[in-house]
Amino acid sequence: MGIVAERVRPTVARVDLGVLKSNYRAIREHLKRERPTGTPGVIAVVKANAYGHGAAQVGRALEDAGADLLACADIEEGAALRAAGVRADILIFGALSVSDLDGLFDCRLTPTISSPGAARAVQAAAARHKQRVRYHLKIDTGMNRLGFRADNLRRTLPELLRSENLDLEAVFTHFATADDPASSLFDEQRQRFDKVLADLHALGARPRYRHAANSAAVVRDPRVWFDRVRPGLLLYGIVPPPLQSTIALAPVMTLASRVTAVKGMRAGEVTGYGARFTAKKPTTIAIVPAGYADGLDLRLAGRGAVLIRGRRAPIIGSVCMDMIMIDVTGLDASPGDEVVFIGRQSGDTIDAREMAETIGSIPWEIVCRVGTRIERVYA
Repeated sequence: MGIVAERVRPTVARVDLGVLKSNYRAIREHLKRERPTGTPGVIAVVKANAYGHGAAQVGRALEDAGADLLACADIEEGAALRAAGVRADILIFGALSVSDLDGLFDCRLTPTISSPGAARAVQAAAARHKQRVRYHLKIDTGMNRLGFRADNLRRTLPELLRSENLDLEAVFTHFATADDPASSLFDEQRQRFDKVLADLHALGARPRYRHAANSAAVVRDPRVWFDRVRPGLLLYGIVPPPLQSTIALAPVMTLASRVTAVKGMRAGEVTGYGARFTAKKPTTIAIVPAGYADGLDLRLAGRGAVLIRGRRAPIIGSVCMDMIMIDVTGLDASPGDEVVFIGRQSGDTIDAREMAETIGSIPWEIVCRVGTRIERVYA
């Protein structure tokens, strides 16, 4: 007889799928309001387990909200979405060279082709399966990651365009500095992509649509919206820093736990690995069962704070594998009290942008690192 353990860990990520759907609709409404004629469609990005929010549940919710095209990183992520019951089209963003290409056909996935080698591999697989494959063509306009070089297309593309089993559905690029208003590279990439579109036409390529705008570019510049946009972070209610937006978004995830113990420290005593915190006066600390194994960054110790009893309490000592210590002096804290890492409590809020700024990171990393042992509770 198997043993089924009830949930006893108090650290929980609450994911509000209603807010997610509202964010998706708010993005759509923003696009329509800003461009009532030729409003771009949306590619909803759910890679990296939907930025830590849970790809299966998020994918189904976005589909229910009207999303007809999701995007993930690789074939394995796409297969997981299909296994979860997602019926919408699924675009694979990443490289295909080390993947089992049979998954493209078994799971009805749309590949990105970003190199001549990938083109040959997908063509061979499509011929073997006796199927035609719609693909998105990725162009490198200056990020120097994946993609056909923008300045070499007349040499590299003709072979792909002649492929008997491959149909060009879309062409896209990716901006390296969309979230950096001071960088000139963003506009340089935009101009290169415009030239690429002309070159493709000269080569006889006729993609159905074009896309380039990630979340930062959606907020920053309607000129790069083209036919579809690719919000990721925006879907989860986070605006890429340092940008601001008027889109009516709200954070989808709340990360919280509960106090498991409260104890006093005398002046001169230390707490945590490395003895990095020394009490200068009698101090009350609370122990919270979440640590770096749950995705909390080591740099939060001595810098970050949590919300408890409607107040901010600093994280002290060290972030341990399974727990942290917080200074609750004067707060009358007790075991069982709610502790909010990301979210709102009694009028105050700590969001992923603030946490990222505190440790010198980015909000994408904050939400993606929420650990797998933390239960996601969906509403």
